[in-house]
Amino acid sequence: MMTKVKGKKMYLGGQWVERKETIDVYDPEDNTLITTVPKASQADMLKAIRLAEKGAKISASLPVHKRVSILNKAADYIMEHHETYAQTIASEGSKTIREARLEVNRCIHTLRLSAEEASRIQGETVAFDQMPGHENRIGYTYLFPIGIIGAITPFNDPLNLVAHKVGPAIASGNAIIVKPATLTPLSALLLAEAFDHAGLPAKILSVITGTGSEIGDTLVTHPSVRMVSFTGGLKTGEEIAKKAGLKKLSMELGSNSPVIVLEDAELDATVESCVSGTFWAVGQNCLGVQRIYVMEEIYEQFVEKFVARTKRYKVGSKKIETTDMGPLIHEKEAIRVEKLVQEALDNGAQLLTGGERNGAFYSPTVLTGVAPHLPIAKEEIFGPVVLLYPVTSLEEAIAKANDVNYGLQAGIFTKNMEAAFKAIHELEVGGVMVNESSDYRIDAMPFGGVKGSGLGREGVKYTIQEMTEPRVVQFKLSN
Repeated sequence: MMTKVKGKKMYLGGQWVERKETIDVYDPEDNTLITTVPKASQADMLKAIRLAEKGAKISASLPVHKRVSILNKAADYIMEHHETYAQTIASEGSKTIREARLEVNRCIHTLRLSAEEASRIQGETVAFDQMPGHENRIGYTYLFPIGIIGAITPFNDPLNLVAHKVGPAIASGNAIIVKPATLTPLSALLLAEAFDHAGLPAKILSVITGTGSEIGDTLVTHPSVRMVSFTGGLKTGEEIAKKAGLKKLSMELGSNSPVIVLEDAELDATVESCVSGTFWAVGQNCLGVQRIYVMEEIYEQFVEKFVARTKRYKVGSKKIETTDMGPLIHEKEAIRVEKLVQEALDNGAQLLTGGERNGAFYSPTVLTGVAPHLPIAKEEIFGPVVLLYPVTSLEEAIAKANDVNYGLQAGIFTKNMEAAFKAIHELEVGGVMVNESSDYRIDAMPFGGVKGSGLGREGVKYTIQEMTEPRVVQFKLSN
C-alpha cells in the first residue's frame, strides 16, 4: 500500500494555493514518490499574469534600498536553511548531495550579486552637441524595467538557474512568473518561500507548477508578458521563438562543448578538469565537456590517464557523501543515452570504459573513433559520455570544434598564449576558458552562446541589461 505523502502548494502572486489536480514528484534514483505539487490550469496562469500586471507597477516603484534588502534577506533565509535546500535538490534531481550543496552556495551568491547590481543600474549621458546645430541640448538615458518576465527553467539546476532569472528581475523592478521543470518543481518553490519570508510584496513573483502543454503557451504568448527567459533544449526554444511574438527573448539552449588539449598542457591537471567537466551532474549540464581534441603527440598518454581517472569515478546513491555521480533525471533519459552510444559503436566507435545502464544510472563512458556525422557527435548528449579525438594541429582542432550547430563555451589547455588567443578569436562560442574545461562559470560573468546555443546573455549584471529598456531624455536649453 502506498504511503500518502503531503502535497506542496504553489506560489500564485504571493499566495500559497492548492489544486485538486496534482503532479507527482519522484526521486529518480529509486522512483519513490517524494510529494505532489498542484497541476496548474490555463486559468491559473492567466490569473498569475493579471496579478503580475499589478505586481510590475509595485516592483517598479520599490526603492532600490528595499530591493536590496529583500534580495539579501532571501539569501539569508536560504543560508539559514542550507541543508533543507540541498537535500531537496538532491532528492528531486540528479545531483549528489555534494553537488547540491554547491548549487545552494551559488544561489546565495546569485541573490547577493543581484542585490549589489540593483544599486548599479545606471544610464549614461548623451553628447547631443556632437551634431552641429544641437549645442544647446543635453540629455541622458534612463533604464526602466520591462514589466512582466516569463521564466521557464530546466531540471538540471533547479534552484540556481531559477535564481538567475528571479534575482535580476526583482533587482531591476520587474514582476516575474516562473514555470519550473515538471520533474523538479520543489527547489523553485523553496526559492519562492525565501522571497515570501523576505517580505517581497505580493503579485511580484509567482511560481506556477504544471505541464508546459497546458500553461506554457499561455505564459509565452500573452501580450502582457514582455520578455521570455528560457533555459532548455534547442527544439523547444525554436518553438517558443515562433510563438512568442514581438517581445524580448533570452534563451540558453544547450551545447556540444569542445575542449582542445595542446602538446604543452599539464596533463594531470588537464585530465582532472576534463573528467569533472564531463561527468558533473551526470553530464546533464549545458557546459559539460562532450568532445575533446588532443594533439596526436600526447594523445595516447592523455587517453590512458583520462580513462584511468574515469574508472575511479564513484557511481551510486546521491545521498552518500562519497558518491561522485548519481542517476540521470529519468530512466528514459538513460535509455536515450544508451541508444546514442550503441549507435556509435555500431558505426565503428570504440568503447574505452563505461557503456552500462542500470535503470536511470548510466556509467561514465569514454568513446573514441566516433564518426563526426553521428547524432552523438553533432547534438547535445546531456549524459555522462565524452568523445576523444586525436588532431595534428590547432587549426584542425578549431575547425572540428566549430563543426556543430552549437557554441556555448569551449576550453583550451596550453601554455602558449599565441595559441590561446588564436582559439579565443576563432572558436565560435560565447566563452573560451583557457587552462580550464568548458565547464567553468561564475555567476557574475556573462553567460550565453551563439548559433543553436541561444540568444542573449545571463549573469546577473547582463541579465539586468536584458530585463531593462533604455529611455532617452533630452533637454533643450534656452541658450
